[in-house]
Amino acid sequence: MFAKVIVDISNSNVDKLFTYSVPEELELRVGHHVLVPFGRGNKPVEGFVLELCEQADTSFTVKPIIKKIEPYTVLLPEQIELADWITRAYHCTRADALRVMIPAKLRGSRIKEKTVRTLRIADGIDTAAFRSSMLKKDGTPRSPKQLEVFDLLASSGAEFTVSDINAYIPGASAAITALIEKGAVTEAGRVTFRSPFSGSIRFDEPPELTAEQKKALDIINSAATGRCILLHGVTGSGKTEVYMQAISEVFNAGGGAIVLVPEISLTPQTTDRFRGRFGNNVAVLHSHLSDGERFDEWRRIRFGKARVVVGARSAVFAPVENLKLIIIDEEHEPSYQSELTPKYSAAEVALRRIKYVGARLVLGSATPSLADYYKAKRGKYLLAELPHRINGIPMPEVDIIDMRAEFLGGNDSIFSAALRERLESCLENSEQAILFLNRRGYSSHAECRACGFVFNCPNCDVALTYHKHDDTLRCHYCGACYAMPKKCPNCGQEYIKYTGIGTQQVEEQLIKLFPKVRCLRMDTDTTVGKTSHRDILSAFASGKADVLIGTQMVAKGLDIPNVTLVGVIFADSTLFHSDYRSSERTFQLLTQVAGRAGRADKTGRVVIQTNAPEHRAIRLCKNHDYCSFYNLEIADRLHTLFPPFAVFIRAMFIGKEEEAAAKAADGFSNGVTNAILGTLSALGARNELIFVVPGPAPIKRRNNEYRYCVIIKLARTAHTAVAVNAIYKFGDDFDDEYYKGVEINPTEML
Repeated sequence: MFAKVIVDISNSNVDKLFTYSVPEELELRVGHHVLVPFGRGNKPVEGFVLELCEQADTSFTVKPIIKKIEPYTVLLPEQIELADWITRAYHCTRADALRVMIPAKLRGSRIKEKTVRTLRIADGIDTAAFRSSMLKKDGTPRSPKQLEVFDLLASSGAEFTVSDINAYIPGASAAITALIEKGAVTEAGRVTFRSPFSGSIRFDEPPELTAEQKKALDIINSAATGRCILLHGVTGSGKTEVYMQAISEVFNAGGGAIVLVPEISLTPQTTDRFRGRFGNNVAVLHSHLSDGERFDEWRRIRFGKARVVVGARSAVFAPVENLKLIIIDEEHEPSYQSELTPKYSAAEVALRRIKYVGARLVLGSATPSLADYYKAKRGKYLLAELPHRINGIPMPEVDIIDMRAEFLGGNDSIFSAALRERLESCLENSEQAILFLNRRGYSSHAECRACGFVFNCPNCDVALTYHKHDDTLRCHYCGACYAMPKKCPNCGQEYIKYTGIGTQQVEEQLIKLFPKVRCLRMDTDTTVGKTSHRDILSAFASGKADVLIGTQMVAKGLDIPNVTLVGVIFADSTLFHSDYRSSERTFQLLTQVAGRAGRADKTGRVVIQTNAPEHRAIRLCKNHDYCSFYNLEIADRLHTLFPPFAVFIRAMFIGKEEEAAAKAADGFSNGVTNAILGTLSALGARNELIFVVPGPAPIKRRNNEYRYCVIIKLARTAHTAVAVNAIYKFGDDFDDEYYKGVEINPTEML
């Protein structure tokens, strides 16, 4: 027998199947992870078996496979199909596509199964006779500890871990060693799973669904396999309960499910809810797990010990057998788009995977992406809607505060009069509040009032952010950190001021305003630890703090009954970006954070502070009016030919020499224009190409490297895919060290 293997090397020159012979003693299946001799020196290299055949289709001498690395297959057949599609769709090597299917540390055998020391009574031991030998003539034990350990093992007849024995009988280590030396006890090892969970499971019974929830669940359960359902439900409408009852349907029928959430901060709370319904059948996958925990959770899924997977973006590849349902919560979030090779969209991968296995996909959001809502309105996706909160709970009242008027009225504080008043009332009533600002640090930048000098990052074309807690200037792009100087390095004066606000300053000003307030801050500066997200959220949910201050981490998924107030400090921070999606993302973010208020029996209030109260993304938040926002925004997109009516492709050029980067971008621009027009002309079409524009990236220098790009805009037609393939083909042949590849509809245009 022969095996066709893809070697685990990310290089287009070896991106093909190599044929190896299978030794007779080696039982091999498609999906096995193997070690093979490769190249002229027969260097051992890892690979994946993708095909088996009886005859070798090569005239070269066929080398034998060295060994299987794991006794079980690490890839399911559907994952191999999925990897083939990813290779084509995201223009990467098959090795790159297969790597995302398995834990990174599995490659190179950098992680091992965990074993625990176990003890049991040795075979052939007469327990009564041995026990008698441990007693003196007067019946007292010669060694009380040894006798206690022996009696524990003998009376139960079971195998105990050494740690359990030491917990039950303190100080038993010496006694255990003595019993092993006497041959009375046998030591062994047992494979165990490292658990990322803490605390016991609190099981709950599924509540009675509302009429709207039942209708949505019926649409999901009755949908044909391979279909996608968009669940559009306002915040607090009970989408998660619909998810869980849909999972129960497939779970009780022997199927499995995957649930994706966008933020690490959501995973602990979401996992707790799902474990409360499905117990130890839930596994979790996200980047804050240790290597061992991630490996063991993956193994639990692969061995069928967990059939419900909750996790971040990469959990879409979890090896769930008999997969019947994938759910993507907060489906509009850009974090579902990978920025590393392969640059996949979790939703696109999920949609492809359900077609391979005959499953269904549910996309859920209070503010769906315009592209997906457009597909639902056109009938490409099924649409299920939850327009009201459960139990008749009203949507929170929203006040939009014009901070220009506040300033002209003499208030130069970061808190409007309305927000101060609401905060005071909230604290007096022992209720909780969330303050949202999508900018960490203390100030957005520091500058000299004498000469206007701005402290910029020497490696990037961005201003350094001031962090007051350690008096430093930090770059949030390259990570550079500098001590804050006392004098301006340009003019030597001490007139340095801090412009803009960050979460640290909000915290400081809040404490000045309310000295007795208990507050917590949640941003990337405070959540570097493995359990930071869970610790902060648990402390806030248990009432140990009155106010939670945070960036977009606090804007979604949190369901804390005592939160009655949400304050948005500066709503414009995401509004005026050089990105066609800035209006959409601002509306989504504001609507999501507003939905954290008043989710139980207490009325919720939201205060949105802005300098642009007339902008539709802010104005329509007042009435939580997604449909009006969608209708206005989609009409503009159609008029200007922006996605979903067009496709953006960006080619990046990065390197140390600015002139070389610019020259590479210009050369690519000229060549790719001809390639696109030539391909389209052959099809009798030319109007699909709207423009090809080379130039510097919005952040021209990052990490001390210059960044230039070519932006290509294509109208979305039947010929778009052909034009995109022409761009990829031209890129493959474009020989320039500064060229870093192309990306379709990049998440960020910076």
